[in-house]
Amino acid sequence: MLIMMFTNTFTPHVGGVARSVSRLSASLRACGHRVVIVAPEFEDMPEDEEDVIRVPAVQKFNGSDFALTLPLLSFEDRLPEDFRPDIIHAHHPYLLGDTALKLGARYGCPVVFTHHTMYEQYTHYVPGDSENLKRFVVELSTGFANMCDLVIAPSQSVAEIIAERGVETRIEVVPTGLDIKEFCRGEGARLRDRLGIAADTPFVGHVGRLAPEKNLEFLMRAVGRYLRTNTAAHFLVVGDGSSREKMAAIAGQDGVADRTHFTGKLSGQELADAYHAIDVFAFSSKSETQGMVLTEAMAAGSPVVALDASGVREVLIDGENGRMLAGENEEQFADALAWTFDRLRDNPRAFDDALARVVQEYSLDNTTRKVLDVYASLLDHVATEPGYDEDRWQQMLHVISQEWDIWANRVDALATALLSTDEEKDTQE
Repeated sequence: MLIMMFTNTFTPHVGGVARSVSRLSASLRACGHRVVIVAPEFEDMPEDEEDVIRVPAVQKFNGSDFALTLPLLSFEDRLPEDFRPDIIHAHHPYLLGDTALKLGARYGCPVVFTHHTMYEQYTHYVPGDSENLKRFVVELSTGFANMCDLVIAPSQSVAEIIAERGVETRIEVVPTGLDIKEFCRGEGARLRDRLGIAADTPFVGHVGRLAPEKNLEFLMRAVGRYLRTNTAAHFLVVGDGSSREKMAAIAGQDGVADRTHFTGKLSGQELADAYHAIDVFAFSSKSETQGMVLTEAMAAGSPVVALDASGVREVLIDGENGRMLAGENEEQFADALAWTFDRLRDNPRAFDDALARVVQEYSLDNTTRKVLDVYASLLDHVATEPGYDEDRWQQMLHVISQEWDIWANRVDALATALLSTDEEKDTQE
């Protein structure tokens, strides 16, 4: 099978979507399928990439670590004349996502869209952020989903949310797979030795982009409260981003800066070592569509303390593989950390069985099979649809129609946002 993927983030960018695309494509290739990935250029990207087409992009858009693709620059002249994908898989509903729709129409093949992100949580990266813009983004992603043949939701929570928002296209729940071998191989002692932290020192850890949408100021205050009650404990923060300075400032204000360790971005063996170095994983984001870092921590044997949110509640069972808290309460979060450490002290294997069940459920082999089943069901459907066997003129009309639908979707999204604003004004008046 020839699968063409479109993503606005990819290696070496560090983030959930980039990791998801990288893992899935590698697993599909290992199963004997060819995967061609279209992605933006990034600084320090690999020089030699097989079946990866890079599109020129503006680096570090608006101060973020994202790259903004330049959609007017075409890459299609780099494709062989006989190039015919079986499946097109879009991982974003804009920029390169638009291109995915147009090529799906041109080649007459199904388009799958994975709704990785709650996009309205990221509008602060765009100048003029407002409630209107959030509504626009929601309508845009919903309209895009309805122009695709199938939507993959990475969690049941996301499936329910997007259905309520108006996605009528068939939705299948398939989480990003976990490469169990990658995260089982770590040696935590290496990182602890480098930081000068003894093997028996209680170690709280967090891994991820240090960005505003991750709710990290709350996390730092909550973990800081725990560190003040347990003066032997330390906090490991793996990742980088604009929130790092604020977290460091809070740690200083709380008097725990000397026990808070920022490593920056880690990958490969160093990341696996970091996961194995910590005892309890702490997580406060409410913008996730799935708990990727939670399952990675669980694969390394760490129970999790987190806030109840989409993507979290699918993998975290309160009292079994960690603690899940209903609201943002620093004292309760600190108490949950203390409870988890106490249970580990009494029985170091207390959480092992529950952690293992989650890890097996989210294994990459398991999720890849689900994705292939989704692809196969679409190809079976296409094979029975007479409309896909069009002549060149009909194919051209299809492409033109798809281009119109893309722009109509943008206009509809904007109109809905503006209409909502007018209704709010009328209510207030």
